[in-house]
Amino acid sequence: MLDFKKRQEYYQALIEKNSAYEGIFYVGVKTTGVFCRPTCSARKPKLENCEFFKTVKEALLASFRPCQRCQPLSHPNQVSDVIKILVEAIESNPEKRWKEQDLRQLLSVDVSTARRQFKKRFGMTFVEYARARRMGLALKHIKEGSSVIDVQLTTGYESSSGFRDAFSKIMGAVPTRANHLILKAAWIDTKLGPMIAIADEDGLYLLEFVDRRGLEIEVKILRKKLNAAIIPGETKIIKSIEIEIANYFNGRNFIFNTPIHLIGSPFQKKVWKALLKIPPGETRSYLDIAKSINAPTASRGVGRANGSNQLAIIIPCHRVINANGDLGGYGGGIVRKQWLLEHERDFK
Repeated sequence: MLDFKKRQEYYQALIEKNSAYEGIFYVGVKTTGVFCRPTCSARKPKLENCEFFKTVKEALLASFRPCQRCQPLSHPNQVSDVIKILVEAIESNPEKRWKEQDLRQLLSVDVSTARRQFKKRFGMTFVEYARARRMGLALKHIKEGSSVIDVQLTTGYESSSGFRDAFSKIMGAVPTRANHLILKAAWIDTKLGPMIAIADEDGLYLLEFVDRRGLEIEVKILRKKLNAAIIPGETKIIKSIEIEIANYFNGRNFIFNTPIHLIGSPFQKKVWKALLKIPPGETRSYLDIAKSINAPTASRGVGRANGSNQLAIIIPCHRVINANGDLGGYGGGIVRKQWLLEHERDFK
């Protein structure tokens, strides 16, 4: 039974449709007999008509039926049929210059609905996604030795300046024959909400919850540091981490073997490597970590390095707490941090 303070916290999250609480609780609505996700778009009930549950099973056993709108039995932000149709259309002809009017020809649903779903899923519109995909192919052709003008014409740009401007806007650099690191970005669904993974064929650079504050800045900094282009897609590394993250959330395995890239200062790398030594289900204080790297006065520096970690869960910054036992901060949100710690303890 939840105490009054926790009920108030969950109710506030429900009112705000706070995605950080995805997977933390489900709400049963006494007046309708259905149970929902925290982010359900349905009209909100009064607090006295809410029952909160930690799992879907608890809600079902309490005789609530799943909401048809937010579908709590599926993954958060599961891919809809509309999005599948659009992505498949782009993949069937990735070099086509797709436009908004193409949506009307592809779909039988309202175009504005499709546009919102696509934007929510990928953080970009259908046209922006198609353009990024087309530019990804352009970059591949340039790396393989094709001239910029040939690629420009292949991808449908009549003007050289227009092609270079569009390329620069998406990739962060104008096209040249020089080597250019290509990173792929993919969406991974989890019980606590979707995450974004960015990798090449050799290792993982970033894994974060998509609603993390400042994620756009993180991605921009990563792209700038590596002089990289980031485009939608998959690599063997992304497929690997997707499997391992699924195993983690299902309690099957808390060990990650997917190769990673650590992009940071020597001090940050020391901290991150120390975090990797914290066993699942256990915690360490910022001071403990500072002492372990022979920098006992650098607790604040450890905290900053913790906050700069771009590989959530893999480098377990969620296992670092304050010396007094308080949870401290977490980029993905305190409720997620608490859930992750409890999850690991339950399967320890």
